[in-house]
Amino acid sequence: MKILKLLTVMVVLVTLSAVTTKLNGQGYNVGDMATDFNLENIDGNMVSLSDYKDAKGFIVTFTCNTCPYAVAYEDRIEALNKKYASKGFPVIAIMPNNTDVMPGDNMKAMQERAKSKGFTFPYLTDKGQKIYPQYGATKTPHIYILEKTTAGNEVKYIGAIDDNYQDAKAVKVKYVENAVDALLKGEDVKVKETKAIGCTIKV
Repeated sequence: MKILKLLTVMVVLVTLSAVTTKLNGQGYNVGDMATDFNLENIDGNMVSLSDYKDAKGFIVTFTCNTCPYAVAYEDRIEALNKKYASKGFPVIAIMPNNTDVMPGDNMKAMQERAKSKGFTFPYLTDKGQKIYPQYGATKTPHIYILEKTTAGNEVKYIGAIDDNYQDAKAVKVKYVENAVDALLKGEDVKVKETKAIGCTIKV
């Protein structure tokens, strides 16, 4: 009887493990081709990756107004756009949260935040929450660096912006900058994936 119970528990645990692995396995891996999207920007216009004809790639950033981690990175996200947009790697920010759960992330709040911070990048809303699951984003912020290739927009890096969300001055490794710099030189990205540190996306 004890053996039967033990076997039952083991089967349940294995099943749960398989389900968890399957759920966590959703989204893009490095080397995958990211599909395009068409999302509303804070200015009311719809934005797609295909709009950027001269881009060499993109720094797709899932972020929001309400997460302390995302707020801590706002200036660094803006700095990334100012540094790399002119070089062909613009920041494309996407707000993935359910605004019924997080009203501080609604369109009006996004517009106000972008204006107060002087964002120079598009700040899009993932209405219906259809895009972030495709990417596999789980946090705000969560970064996906894409490079335009003949086959499409290839995922080259997934993860955090750098290694210190608390203090920009104490950063030792700038993951996103290192990745984009490598791509601009035609080199392979050395660190292709890191753990995104931030708030869970609200569904």
